Amino acid sequence: MNKKFIITDPVGLHARPATLLVNQAVKYVSESKILVENKEANLKSIMGVMSLALANGQIFEIEVKGVDAEEAIKGLEEVITRSDIGEVK
Repeated sequence: MNKKFIITDPVGLHARPATLLVNQAVKYVSESKILVENKEANLKSIMGVMSLALANGQIFEIEVKGVDAEEAIKGLEEVITRSDIGEVK
């Protein structure tokens, strides 16, 4: 299950919102990745997520695979939109 988003935070995906995403991702059994351009990172790894250095206006995709994928993608979308990290593309 995949969903695309665009970063709307003026300073990009910095440490605080990245931590919120990772903390949400680890709540689920499903494997989750964040994909941008030709790079990807495990969404359950703060170092991986931060290494992508997502900037304002950048489009990224979240990919979730597993038994609770639907619930996970909804939870991640809620964190992204509620925390003003980004919006659904």
